[in-house]
Amino acid sequence: MELGSDDFLPPPECPVFEPSWAEFRDPLGYIAKIRPIAEKSGICKIRPPADWQPPFAVEVDNFRFTPRIQRLNELEAQTRVKLNYLDQIAKFWEIQGSSLKIPNVERRILDLYSLSKIVVEEGGYETICKDRRWARVAQRLNYPPGKNIGSLLRSHYERIVYPYEMYQSGANLVQCNTRPFDNEEKDKEYKPHSIPLRQSVQPSKFNSYGRRAKRLQPDPEPTEEDIEKNPELKKLQIYGAGPKMMGLGLMAKDKTLRKKDKEGLECPPTVVVKEELGGDVKMESASPKTFLEGKEELSHSPEPCTKMTMRLRRNHSNAQFIESYVCRMCSRGDEDDKLLLCDGCDDNYHIFCLLPPLPEIPKGVWRCPKCVMAECKRPPEAFGFEQATREYTLQSFGEMADSFKADYFNMPVHMVPTELVEKEFWRLVNSIEEDVTVEYGADIHSKEFGSGFPVSDSKRHLTPEEEEYATSGWNLNVMPVLEQSVLCHINADISGMKVPWLYVGMVFSAFCWHIEDHWSYSINYLHWGEPKTWYGVPSLAAEHLEEVMKKLTPELFDSQPDLLHQLVTLMNPNTLMSHGVPVVRTNQCAGEFVITFPRAYHSGFNQGYNFAEAVNFCTADWLPAGRQCIEHYRRLRRYCVFSHEELICKMAACPEKLDLNLAAAVHKEMFIMVQEERRLRKALLEKGITEAEREAFELLPDDERQCIKCKTTCFLSALACYDCPDGLVCLSHINDLCKCSSSRQYLRYRYTLDELPAMLHKLKVRAESFDTWANKVRVALEVEDGRKRSLEELRALESEARERRFPNSELLQRLKNCLSEAEACVSRALGLVSGQEAGPDRVAGLQMTLAELRAFLSQMNNLPCAMHQIGDVKGILEQVEAYQSEAREALVSQPSSPGLLQSLLERGQQLGVEVPEAQQLQRQVEQARWLDEVKRTLAPSARRGTLATMRGLLVAGANVAPSPAVDKAQAELQELLTIAERWEEKAHLCLEARQKHPPATLEAIIHEAENIPVHLPNIQSLKEALAKARAWIADVDEIQNGDHYPCLDDLEGLVAVGRDLPVGLEELRQLELQVLTAHSWREKASKTFLKKNSCYTLLEVLCPCADAGSDSTKRSRWMEKELGLYKSDTELLGLSAQDLRDPGSVIVAFKEGEQKEKEGILQLRRTNSAKPSPLASLTTASSTASICVCGQVPAGVGALQCDLCQDWFHGRCVTVPRLLSSQRPGFTSSPLLAWWEWDTKFLCPLCMRSRRPRLETILALLVALQRLPVRLPEGEALQCLTERAISWQGRARQVLASEEVTALLGRLAELRQRLQAESKPEESLAYSSDAGEGAGHIPKVQGLLENGDSVTSPEKVATEEGSDLELLSSLLPQLTGPVLELPEATRAPLEELMMEGDLLEVTLDENHSIWQLLQAGQPPDLERVHTLLELEKAERHGNRTRGRALERRRRRKVDRGGEADDAAREELEPKRVRSSEPEAEEVQEEEELEEETGGEVPPVPFPTNGSPSTQEDQDGLEPVLEAGSDTSAPFSALTSRLLMSCPQQPPRQQL
Repeated sequence: MELGSDDFLPPPECPVFEPSWAEFRDPLGYIAKIRPIAEKSGICKIRPPADWQPPFAVEVDNFRFTPRIQRLNELEAQTRVKLNYLDQIAKFWEIQGSSLKIPNVERRILDLYSLSKIVVEEGGYETICKDRRWARVAQRLNYPPGKNIGSLLRSHYERIVYPYEMYQSGANLVQCNTRPFDNEEKDKEYKPHSIPLRQSVQPSKFNSYGRRAKRLQPDPEPTEEDIEKNPELKKLQIYGAGPKMMGLGLMAKDKTLRKKDKEGLECPPTVVVKEELGGDVKMESASPKTFLEGKEELSHSPEPCTKMTMRLRRNHSNAQFIESYVCRMCSRGDEDDKLLLCDGCDDNYHIFCLLPPLPEIPKGVWRCPKCVMAECKRPPEAFGFEQATREYTLQSFGEMADSFKADYFNMPVHMVPTELVEKEFWRLVNSIEEDVTVEYGADIHSKEFGSGFPVSDSKRHLTPEEEEYATSGWNLNVMPVLEQSVLCHINADISGMKVPWLYVGMVFSAFCWHIEDHWSYSINYLHWGEPKTWYGVPSLAAEHLEEVMKKLTPELFDSQPDLLHQLVTLMNPNTLMSHGVPVVRTNQCAGEFVITFPRAYHSGFNQGYNFAEAVNFCTADWLPAGRQCIEHYRRLRRYCVFSHEELICKMAACPEKLDLNLAAAVHKEMFIMVQEERRLRKALLEKGITEAEREAFELLPDDERQCIKCKTTCFLSALACYDCPDGLVCLSHINDLCKCSSSRQYLRYRYTLDELPAMLHKLKVRAESFDTWANKVRVALEVEDGRKRSLEELRALESEARERRFPNSELLQRLKNCLSEAEACVSRALGLVSGQEAGPDRVAGLQMTLAELRAFLSQMNNLPCAMHQIGDVKGILEQVEAYQSEAREALVSQPSSPGLLQSLLERGQQLGVEVPEAQQLQRQVEQARWLDEVKRTLAPSARRGTLATMRGLLVAGANVAPSPAVDKAQAELQELLTIAERWEEKAHLCLEARQKHPPATLEAIIHEAENIPVHLPNIQSLKEALAKARAWIADVDEIQNGDHYPCLDDLEGLVAVGRDLPVGLEELRQLELQVLTAHSWREKASKTFLKKNSCYTLLEVLCPCADAGSDSTKRSRWMEKELGLYKSDTELLGLSAQDLRDPGSVIVAFKEGEQKEKEGILQLRRTNSAKPSPLASLTTASSTASICVCGQVPAGVGALQCDLCQDWFHGRCVTVPRLLSSQRPGFTSSPLLAWWEWDTKFLCPLCMRSRRPRLETILALLVALQRLPVRLPEGEALQCLTERAISWQGRARQVLASEEVTALLGRLAELRQRLQAESKPEESLAYSSDAGEGAGHIPKVQGLLENGDSVTSPEKVATEEGSDLELLSSLLPQLTGPVLELPEATRAPLEELMMEGDLLEVTLDENHSIWQLLQAGQPPDLERVHTLLELEKAERHGNRTRGRALERRRRRKVDRGGEADDAAREELEPKRVRSSEPEAEEVQEEEELEEETGGEVPPVPFPTNGSPSTQEDQDGLEPVLEAGSDTSAPFSALTSRLLMSCPQQPPRQQL
């Protein structure tokens, strides 16, 4: 009964050792240390120190190998016996034309082998049937009782096993003389394995392993139709040859073939045998030729009638031929119709003479009982592993192995427990049902493929880390050839023993029970991968294990006597343990070693994909085991890997090179070997063989010096024959050489019997040299003869031990310790003498105390070594004792003079030895010095000391010898320190307090602290702060009382300095208020002038653009400002920061900047006018083409030209004007055909840098500026800009008031009235003339207001907007012009005024009037109008989409409880109002809009901040000048009016 998967019980764990680094440095020494413990288990595991991690040195890309194939259930011995039995019984039925199908009983495969064995043990088939003991058979097979299983087992036994057993026993051949089997000589002489062919036995040629699994598959039973049509199936018998046995895989032939048989030949239907895949059955018999013919017909003949049937039919017509056939049983030839012809040997048998008899002649191939028995009794071939046909790399093998394991266990490979793998492995090994096959890359030669450890050779350069591991004794390439190892004396590189083998494993791949060659040690290192599970048996139980395995599986050992040496057989550890064999186990993880000891059986398997390396090694304690192994091999007639005698003699030839322990072990082995050789040669002489010849056996190949009887390798001697030169024997088998006379035989020897004792004596001297040396050392160390040895003599003994490589014994360690101690004493004594000579210059810390000096002298006297330095040490001790007496006298006779104490102290320091009285002298001297230092510090005339000095004196005073004077000085110091710390703390509070104190308070504190005779740092800091505060007040007074108002920068600097001072300053609050007021004005001015997110500063906008003439400079500076790279205001007018403080410099620079700006813009206009127009040609970028602010060349429709700089831009990249924006107050709306009033004027963002507020707003800012007691650069610039604007306004009004221009304006007014009168009523609905509507939005028509609706749907507004734009588009062809004729004398001044007005960052109505006159005096710019219309359409489409999304969002808010009216009002609010809401709300609306429109927000056009038609009053400032007032008055008069409005301010310099 096989063990279940849960029945496997893991054996106990083997010992595990974790050496320290000191132990790990000596590999063989450590193994010898743990051997007494580990040897009892057979194997052990060693974990190296954690940081010992050798690099993996195999070249992974070049590593290719072919693994072996392992079928798991063929590895286990008992399972293999069962499988072999099944092969034999299957062959028995296959010869007779049936295929074996094993039945299932109680849902498990019937174990035919166990059934047969139990039947034999119970007395045989007849006995069991007679006693009715089949139920007991079922019980022994572990079937449950009470289910009538015994009868079922009897039925299966009778049908399947009993016929085979009858043929095996020869019961059916009682009357037949059988012929002997032709191949009886096979396996007569067994040739044991050699190392390179281990585990490489080829698989059987006769057995098909594939059919084992197929036997377990159920076969289809014959159908009723087959039985009805086949008369043979109706007459089935229990016994009988031929394909007639029930349940043996009978199958009906193809019905088409049977139909053909009936039509072609009149012969009965034939039952054929089901052929298995790969089941080529090759059989041999006494007549190979006839059998091969029979086999050919059996396997390949398609004929429906067999040869036997045809022969009988052919012979019916020839009576004479029939009579020639005689039955082999009864020797009669009658009843030829009952005569059978064997298809194997052509013998004849009556069907009634067979046992059991056959009822009729069988159809198909038939074999006689003799052929069946001969075939079934063929000895099985030696079992071995097949080599795989595929070559692997490490990567491909690992992928295959991991995939197999993951699929088998249905989980990641690293998550499979080792216990589960172990139980599953032994379940598969013990199973005859499951046929699992794995592959194992075993015994891969490292010399060919490279070792996993770094190796020092010339192939590649090693790093320092690799070099360290390449020379380590734990490197498996180094361990076999270590000095203490025996194998280092073998010159040949024995693969697997001296040269490591590599092993690449996968899950379930196994190594079977075996011991190492020559019973040597082995060591295995797992480089990486999953664990390897090991099982081990100690050497004491090796023979017990062999006996158990032979007892349980004798069939295997009968055919393979050295089965355990083939490494192909496993046996369950639980089975061995149940028979008393001690077994241990372990899991070897990556980075761990496993060591097996001599003759320790071991086996195991791999838990998964891993890479291991193993090698053999031999130490001195192995030599007796190696000798016993040779005797064991001799009995088994097994070849040796090397000659043990040769190894011993080679070591004995050079005893000085041997380790002492090894020399002793070799001497013992050599002695036994010499005694045995004497005995053997004496026996040779007694036989009469006297001829001898010297032979250098080590020069002969191993196969030429092997004993032909026991296969051992000869070295010391061998017996040969002159007449039989091809063979020789060892002296243990002198009678098995040949039959020749003794006179023709002769001795071949390596050494004479006189040479061997000489070699033995050298070994003895080497082994006993240690004892001689040890006696010398013992006498020297224990001073047994009363004479102390010199240091040189002891060094000589130690040197002898090192040269002769004596072991590290306790005696040697005592000698080394004695030498070390003596050398240390000599060195210390020399240092003591030299230190006394050096005096005060010697190194501090090297002095020894008086007690240490006495102990040192005692130590030198006790050493077993004579040292002349002892006299010097004695002299120093006498000097120290004399000095000690003088010091005691001086201390007793106090008060002694300080000079005497100091001189004694200096003398003691020169001795080099610490005397207790010297410390007392030192303390007295230190006390006097401390009192003197305190006195100097507290003296009135002395320099004030610091707090640290006072604290240091107090600390030092605590360490001096106590006295009344010391106590008084400490009290004075402590009182002074307390007072000083209190004032220091008060000053610190003044410096750090949040509430600052006035200067008078601080001055009082400083005055009081001046009386303390200590330097106080915080008081000093307070002094400095007070001085800075007074200087600051003086600076404030100076700047406030100057001729001009102070500059803002100066005030800010004073405020910053004043805030940092720890002094309360009243002037600081006033200055902070002035600075805050100035910043408030600057912020208001910035909001007035600067656009939202403008890249310009206020001062840049107010000052003229001096570099306007350079387009590249202007554009690059604008880009720098966009990127935040250009932030300097001082470069605008070419003034430094100091110049900006002078109003006169600012005015002069402003005037110069105006002229440069005008000249520059003229030059820029000429340059840009020469550039090609984008509307004319779609050219690519060139050196002369215009560049938009986006960096691209504007081309095609959509490009706009700036009216000031004449450069071109993309319409979508800049802010464009609206064609029909609302007009200013005082103007009436004109019909659509008044195209010259359309807002088509475009200024680029480089020319229009600000919002351009109206002049009235600027004048209000100037009024606020006059109230400031601070000067700002922006204020001067704003005054200059205002003066420039008023000056330009005066000139413009003068030109507009001229007769020619007045006439032109009147003509335009008439034309506007005529067009207004001609316009239709419905056209007037398109626009509103109300000045209060000013948002520039066409949708606000009168219809909305007349209906009283507060909300207009976006759809309706969009419809009206679209109709207005379509109306404008339809009117374009009707536009004509010019409507005025402007003479050149009138046009030129107007154009110049227009250019100068566009340069101003101020909005003036005169600018718009001049623009309309110039527009009316030229044809309408239809291209620009068309471009503006297209841009406005795109903008309105985006607004419409945005409005819908906002409407949906607001409706959702209403649904959630909001108020719809608020949402509607928000929708109708003008854009300028919505823009004043917080940015957070705008961002939120934008994000919600993106979510509703799928992330695509329609583009929103830039606001037309600079457009004159969309400007509004800034900050609610009231205009100063009325629209109709005389603005041409001088700026000085304006200034006077501004000053009169604020008479309370002090006078300031006029501009």
